Amino acid sequence: MWRALLAAAALSILGCAQTPPGPEELADKKIEPVPGKAVVYVVQNPLGDYSAGLAFDDGTQITTWPGTFYRWVTTPGTHTIRSSQANLTASIRLQTEAGKIYFVQHYVTGIRGSTTDSRLELVSDKTGRPLVASGTLCCGTK
Repeated sequence: MWRALLAAAALSILGCAQTPPGPEELADKKIEPVPGKAVVYVVQNPLGDYSAGLAFDDGTQITTWPGTFYRWVTTPGTHTIRSSQANLTASIRLQTEAGKIYFVQHYVTGIRGSTTDSRLELVSDKTGRPLVASGTLCCGTK
């Protein structure tokens, strides 16, 4: 009986193990500039349990989860990222330059299983790089 219990415990632990990152995630984690383009990383802090949708001004839509990041390569200029959910008001306007990398942190809060608030904040390279390095590529774009 003990052996069966230990085997079941071991299998449940193995089932929780993370799969290694795929090639796209590894490439996106390199945090390198793209000639003639701006690179924007949107990262959600690993703490918390809530997700929230975002819409980019080029029509891209994503949903971030705690500990995830998304890499957006875009043209230089003024761009807006905003909440894609009617009950959330997060929005940020970025003035981007070619060859530069930007980090936007997506803070999401909730109560009783529902997302209640989100906000977007431009953060420093020193803050953004570790969040991307420890994060997982998200998002399932639409």
